[in-house]
Amino acid sequence: MLRTLIIDDEANIRSMINEILNGYCDEAEVVGQATGVMDGIKKINELQPDLVLLDIKMNDGTGFELLESVSEINFRVIFITAYQEFALQAIKFSALDYILKPVDPEELINAVKQAEKDICHTQEAQILHLRDSLKSSQQAEKKILLKTAESIHMFKLTDIIYCEADGGYTRFFCAGGNVVIVSNPLSAYDDMLTKYGFFRAHKSFLANLEKVIRFEREDGGYIVLGDAFRVPVASRKKDQLIQLLEKLAE
Repeated sequence: MLRTLIIDDEANIRSMINEILNGYCDEAEVVGQATGVMDGIKKINELQPDLVLLDIKMNDGTGFELLESVSEINFRVIFITAYQEFALQAIKFSALDYILKPVDPEELINAVKQAEKDICHTQEAQILHLRDSLKSSQQAEKKILLKTAESIHMFKLTDIIYCEADGGYTRFFCAGGNVVIVSNPLSAYDDMLTKYGFFRAHKSFLANLEKVIRFEREDGGYIVLGDAFRVPVASRKKDQLIQLLEKLAE
């Protein structure tokens, strides 16, 4: 199920899109609507959608400005606009589709179905890559250098339990109770660590899957790591995590 956010400054357009999705797109769950750029940024951070249906020209700015203001674009985008001349700019943001108003319901339905296929394919590839990374024991050989204002630390990846975002900083929680705070955002470590079996369970957490003891569904969902560390799992990440844990158990 795609957690879908509609962003448009026209109430009638939002309502019409919502009706189409609810009536004909079983793969999409509309989790919210936003009325412009600032509201859209807030809703993206709050709701963590998989798919954003985004207008381009709005009262307080453009959809492009919104995307440039979001710290991480970890969702797919379908532009819905009355302006044809922005198509090339939309490509820059890797938009899945570019739909002109007035919206053709069939075109929107097909775009959402394609989004589901694209997301599922990407998630499956990530799952297989993570599984292979763990099974090849690459973590045992890899080390990471963490620089703070006072020290330079060298850790084996197997000693890192999880990482937590703290504004523009990242906290590394390591074996032996060590906590190291570095002046880089979590996104700076995302690509590197996911290659070695870490999983972005939540926008603020990267978890070492070798340390997972169990997944709990209560309290919104969380994984227990190491000596009972708890890391929350975002709603849109739960299915992917469960699939991954099942594959690791094969």
